[in-house]
Amino acid sequence: MLTAVRDSLLSVAYPRECRVCLGPADNIYDGPACGICWAKTRILYGSEMLCSKCGAFLCDTAGPGPVLCHKCDGHFYDRALAAGIYELALAASIIELKSTPRVPRRVADMIRNASQNTDLQNNDVVIPVPLSKLRRIERGFNQAETIAAVLTGSTGMPLDTGSLARALHTPIHRIGMDDKARDLTVRKAFKVERPKLIADKKVLLVDDVFTSGATASHCARILKKHGATRVTVFTLARAVQANS
Repeated sequence: MLTAVRDSLLSVAYPRECRVCLGPADNIYDGPACGICWAKTRILYGSEMLCSKCGAFLCDTAGPGPVLCHKCDGHFYDRALAAGIYELALAASIIELKSTPRVPRRVADMIRNASQNTDLQNNDVVIPVPLSKLRRIERGFNQAETIAAVLTGSTGMPLDTGSLARALHTPIHRIGMDDKARDLTVRKAFKVERPKLIADKKVLLVDDVFTSGATASHCARILKKHGATRVTVFTLARAVQANS
C-alpha cells in the first residue's frame, strides 16, 4: 500500500515516459516501461518449448519431452536459461541497465523467481561475463555484475568477479552481426586469472542477453579448460532470431 502511494506521488512530481510505447510509465516497480508493455512482453515460466541446451524459444507450448535445436551442438556450456524474451519492456530495461547500474524491482523479482530453478541453484559460484578494462572505464560498471549481485542475494551462492577476465577488447555485438561474426570476435577474448578458484567448481555464468551463444560458449570453454566441471548460463533475456 505504501509503495503504491509513493509511486503515485512520484509519478505526479516526476512524470515518466514509457521507453517502449511513449505512454505514461507511472509505476516505479516497472522500471523504464509501463505495465501495458510488460503485459505484452514474453516472460519464460517453463511452460514453453525451449531448446533443452541453449534455451532457444521454439514454441509457446511445451512438448512431451526435451527438444534440441541443434544450433548449439558445438557450444561448450551445459545449459542456458533466461528469464524472458528480449523484446518490449524487458529489452528497454536491459538497455537502461547498460547506462544505470540499478535493476528495476520488477526485473529483480524475475531474477529471484528464476533462481528457484534447480539448474541455477545447483552451482558452486556465480561468475558474471566480464567487460574489457576499456569498456568498464567507459561504462563505469559491468551490467552483468549488477544482475549477478541480485542472483547471489537470492541464492546465497558466492559471487566471483575476479577469476574470469577479458584478454582482448572486442567490438560490441551489433544486431546485424551474423553468428559467425559474433563467434570470431570472442573466440580468444577470455582468460582465467585464478584457476584454483575455478577447478572442480560448477559455475553459474551470468550475462544480460543471450543472442548467438558465442560469448557464453567461449567463456564456458576457458572455464572448463581450467577445471570447471559444469557451466550453466543465466541471462535476463533470450534473443529470438529471425530464423528461429
